[in-house]
Amino acid sequence: MIVYDLKCEGDHIFEAWFKDGKAFEDQRARKLINCPVCGNCHIRMVPSRKMSLGKSKQTLQKRDPKELSIREAYNLFEEYISHNFEDVGDRFSDVAIKIHHGFETQRNIKGTTTPAEEECLREEGIKFLKIPSLKLDS
Repeated sequence: MIVYDLKCEGDHIFEAWFKDGKAFEDQRARKLINCPVCGNCHIRMVPSRKMSLGKSKQTLQKRDPKELSIREAYNLFEEYISHNFEDVGDRFSDVAIKIHHGFETQRNIKGTTTPAEEECLREEGIKFLKIPSLKLDS
């Protein structure tokens, strides 16, 4: 399950749970998602207002951040990304361009690009962040 922050045309922001990104898109297309405040069914995804890290967040709040190991910090980061970004794989640049031009719903995505695709994204004025996939030794 994944939680998305959603916004209606009336600018009401609310959360909803979905099996995955495809379930959200399907329900949105069929107008099955309604704003709990005004009932509007024209919904779009907006960036999350808070990080949802479950037990890890509770553990982090009880500890001095300086005591957090690199492995723990990376695991928290990976957990956040996996819960808040849809993996579009090697279609990243295509999906990012469609989102940028309004042909797809605005949402957080992750994936891979080639150097040529990265240059195309820059030329389109699309901001993105390259995050290396790390393999930490035990």
